[in-house]
Amino acid sequence: MRTAKITRKTAETEITVEINLDGTGAYDNQTGVGFFDHMLDQLSRHSLIDFTIRAKGDYHIDDHHTVEDTGIALGQALVQALGDKKGIRRYGSCLLPMDDALVRAALDLSGRPYLVWNVDLPTAKIGTFDTELVREFFQALSTHGGITLHVDALHGINSHHIAEAAFKSVARALRDAVETDPRKADAIPSTKGAL
Repeated sequence: MRTAKITRKTAETEITVEINLDGTGAYDNQTGVGFFDHMLDQLSRHSLIDFTIRAKGDYHIDDHHTVEDTGIALGQALVQALGDKKGIRRYGSCLLPMDDALVRAALDLSGRPYLVWNVDLPTAKIGTFDTELVREFFQALSTHGGITLHVDALHGINSHHIAEAAFKSVARALRDAVETDPRKADAIPSTKGAL
């Protein structure tokens, strides 16, 4: 089973992430940050990775630590669930439209974290959610998941649509990357022999 459970506890947050890479996109996410839960639900549903996430954070300060630390724990869970990465497709990409927004995501489960983020969110807030936290989440996910991740917003005027398209496009790219390649199910997808 390609599953993982990560618990992260700091002076700022307490987070538990459980995932199943071979799931159906079932989710139960409760971080205490409403818009972020909505985005995590999209990430699960469209990647077909089951998520159960529980988080408690220092909300009296802001949502930053909760969002970032959830990205850290989710990245660590992906690494654990992927193991030696034998048989995975490794790469994934998606060009995803959502109303006015068009977002492209491309990723490599290379073990070499790198984030390229060309996403302009035109408002500082979506409801009460700080839009700069979208990038913070993906930075943490990329760093702790060992993911080379490129996200580019090609069009968009509505911050909610752009952010949601970013989560959905990364989800679809992740779905492709973690799937087993039936032509090379017994091989690590690298000429190095390791990822």
